[in-house]
Amino acid sequence: MERTVFVADFADERQWVAGRTWAYPDGGPINLRDNKLDHLTDDPSYSRSGVFRATRRADGWWDAGLLTTEGSADAFMVRAGDVLHTHYRLPEEIGAWPAIWTWRDGGNEVDVFEYHPDNADLLELTNHVRPARRYVRDQAVAPGAWVEQEVVFGADSVVWSLNGREVFADGRGMGADWRAFLIVNLSVCAGRYHPAPLPGVDEMAFEVGFLEVRRDTAEPPAGGDGRGLQGVGVSGGGSGSGCGWPGRACRRWRPGCPRGRRRGRRRRRAARAGRRTPSPRGCRGGPG
Repeated sequence: MERTVFVADFADERQWVAGRTWAYPDGGPINLRDNKLDHLTDDPSYSRSGVFRATRRADGWWDAGLLTTEGSADAFMVRAGDVLHTHYRLPEEIGAWPAIWTWRDGGNEVDVFEYHPDNADLLELTNHVRPARRYVRDQAVAPGAWVEQEVVFGADSVVWSLNGREVFADGRGMGADWRAFLIVNLSVCAGRYHPAPLPGVDEMAFEVGFLEVRRDTAEPPAGGDGRGLQGVGVSGGGSGSGCGWPGRACRRWRPGCPRGRRRGRRRRRAARAGRRTPSPRGCRGGPG
C-alpha cells in the first residue's frame, strides 16, 4: 500500500538539522569548492518557516539557510521507489541558487531541482549516482513563480514531473539499495558558473510550501500528523483549479483526490519497473 511516510515540518528539530551538512567540506559553514558564497547559519529565521533566506555579510560571505535530515533525531532517508512531491516559489534575485537534493556518505546525490534566475525558465534535474541530466525549459518556470514537482526515485529510472507533466525519465535510476538524506537550501553563486549577486542586493529568498514523501509500505508516517500537507494555502497559491489546490496545479497530486491517486500509482509503478507511460491529463473533477 502506498502511503505518506514523511511530511516536512521545517520547524521540527527532530526532523531537520539547520546550518550544517557533510555535503559541505568539514560540515560547513562554507563551500568554496562548489563556488558558493554561503556561510551556513542555524538561525531559525533563515529556514525554519519554510522560507529559505540569504543575507549579505560585511565580510563578503552570505548567511544562508539550509536544512537536512542528516544528523536529526528522526534521521529520515528517501529510498529507491519513493515518491517526493513538493511545491515551491522560485527566487527572483540574480545569484540565488535554490535546490532540493539528497546526500549520504559523500555522494548518493539526486537533485530534485536546481535553479538560477539568470536562466529564468530553466530547471536543472540531475542524477549524480548513475549520471544523467536534463535542462528543462518551461513557461511555468520563472523568477518568483510557484512550481509543483514530483520525483519518482526509481531503482532503474528516476522520473521528474513538473506541474503534473513528466519532463524527464533518465532510464538509469540509482539501484535498489539506494537511500539518502534530504537537503533543502538556498545557496549564493560566487560567479564562476552563474553571476554573483548584483551590487546593492543584500537579501534573497525562496519558499517551500510543502514537501512530502510517499512509499509502498505499511510503516507509520514520519513527521506531521499524516492528515495533510504542510503549507497548503500559502501565499502565492492563486485561485486553484476549483478543488482547493494552490495555483494552477490540479489536486490529483494531493492525498484525498481518488482520481489522482489511481493515476499516480499507475505511473509510479510503471516508473519503478522501468516503463515509460504517458503523463495523465488534468483531473476534471472537484474534491474527491
